[in-house]
Amino acid sequence: MSGSILRVENVKKSFGGVEALKGVSLEVGEGEIHCLAGENGCGKSTLIKIVSGFYEADTGTIELNGQRFSRLSPTEAISQGVQVIYQDFSLFPNLTVMENLSINMELMSKRKWVNYARMRRTATEAIAKIGFAADLDERVENLSVAEKQLIAICRALLYNARIIIMDEPTTALTKKEVRSLFIIIKKLQAQGIAVLFVSHKLDEVFEISERFTIFRNGMNVAAGNTDELDNKKFAYYMTGRNFSEEAYSSASISPIPTMSIRGLSSRSFYHDISFDLFGGEILGITGLLGSGRAELVQTIFGINAADSGTIEVNGKKARIRKVKDAISLGIGYVPSDRITEGLFLPQSIGRNMVVSGLTRLSNAAGFLRKDKIDEEIKSWITELAIVTDDYEKEVKTLSGGNQQKVVLARWLANDLKVLILNGPTVGVDIGSKYDIHGLLRDLASKGLSIIIISDDLPELLECCNRIIVMRDGGIVKELNAPETNEAQLSEITTGIA
Repeated sequence: MSGSILRVENVKKSFGGVEALKGVSLEVGEGEIHCLAGENGCGKSTLIKIVSGFYEADTGTIELNGQRFSRLSPTEAISQGVQVIYQDFSLFPNLTVMENLSINMELMSKRKWVNYARMRRTATEAIAKIGFAADLDERVENLSVAEKQLIAICRALLYNARIIIMDEPTTALTKKEVRSLFIIIKKLQAQGIAVLFVSHKLDEVFEISERFTIFRNGMNVAAGNTDELDNKKFAYYMTGRNFSEEAYSSASISPIPTMSIRGLSSRSFYHDISFDLFGGEILGITGLLGSGRAELVQTIFGINAADSGTIEVNGKKARIRKVKDAISLGIGYVPSDRITEGLFLPQSIGRNMVVSGLTRLSNAAGFLRKDKIDEEIKSWITELAIVTDDYEKEVKTLSGGNQQKVVLARWLANDLKVLILNGPTVGVDIGSKYDIHGLLRDLASKGLSIIIISDDLPELLECCNRIIVMRDGGIVKELNAPETNEAQLSEITTGIA
C-alpha cells in the first residue's frame, strides 16, 4: 500500500455508557478506494464523525498525512484534506448550483461584499475538476439526487481534499447513476485522492474498492484485499450469520387472480399494461428509470389515475381514483423513500405502526382504545423482530431496516389482499434485507399477493415467482424467475446484449 493518508488506531467512543466503538482501527492509503462496511449501528458513522472532528474519541489516535492527533477539530480535519459527503449532501436547496459551490469560500474569506463574477469562477473551477456539465444558475432543489451528489463532490475538491469519505453514497441512486458515480470515483483516484466508501452493498463493494474493513458491534471483524472476499464471507463478517441464496419457489399459488390489469395506460408514463397477480404470488416488476414501473404501481394505489384500462380485484372491477379507494380494496403500498413518503419521523414508532388502522382501534363512541393499540404495537414488534427498547421513541431513532419493518407493520395490520413494495430493501443492511425477504416469502405462503418494484436484480431473482420487465412505458418480457439468471435479466432490462 502507498503512503498512508489516514490511520486510526484503537479508537473508542461511548455515549451515556453505551460503547459505540470498542477499539477500532483503520488505514487508508494515498489514492486508495477503501470500503468501510458494517450493518447499521456497527459504529461506521461514529468513526466518520471522529475523523472529521465532529466527535472526540475517548481513547485512541487519528493520524492524517503522518501527523498524529488525539483530539481533532473540524477545522484541523479540513486543513488535513478530510472531506465528508453525508447522505443528505448538506446542500442549500433554495440556492443555485453556483451559490452552493462558492458560498463557503466566500464566508471563509470574510469578504464584506459578494462578488458574483468571483463566485462563478469558483463554481466553474469546481465542476471542471470532475468534468461535470452543470447549469450553475439552476436551483439545487430542482436537481436529481445524482446531480446533488456530484455538486457535493465538486465542493469537496475546492478544499484540496486528500481523502473523501462517502457515507452510503448510492442509497438513492439508480444502477446507471451508480455506474456514473464510480467513474467519478476512479477519476478522483487518478488524481491521488483517497476515497473511503461507506456501504453495506456487496456488489458495489466488490466493484469499486481495493481494500475493505468491516465493523460489527463497534469492533473490527475483518480487513484485507477485496479480491480475497466473496459474498458468503462478506455477509458473515457483517452479520455473524450464514445465509442461503436460493431462488424462491412456491407451491401454494392460487390459480385464481387476486388482481387483473387490462389495457392500463397513462399518457407519457405507460401504455397497454396487462397482467394477472395471483394469491400467494410474489411478482417482480423492473425496468430502467423512466420505464413507467413506478407510475404504474402508483396508479394501482390511487396516487395517480390511468387514462384508460381496467383494474379488477377478486374478480370485480375496481374504481381506484384516490388512495382511500385502494386501501378500502385491501391494497397496501410501501414507497421507495420511506423517510419522506412512508414515515412520520417526529412521531413515535408505535403511532407510525397503527396510524392506518385507528378506526379499527376505536370504540363505538370513536375514542381510541389504548389497550388495543398497545397490544397491536407489541404484537408487531415481536412478529417482525423490530429492534427497539421503547416504542414511544421517535421512529427516526431506528435503523433503516427497522424503519422499513414499521412501514410494513402498518399495512399488515389491515386486511390486505395485495401488498406493493417499491424498493423494499433500499438503504437497509444485509441482515435486515434477508429478514425482509424471509418475511415476504412467509406472507406469500399465507396467501398474500405481493408486487416488488426493484432494480436490484439479485433481489428479484431470489424473491419472485415471475418478473415483468418494462421499457419505454410498455411490458417487453415476462419471465419465470427460477429459470432466469442475472445476465439474462440485465440484458432484457437494458436492451443491451
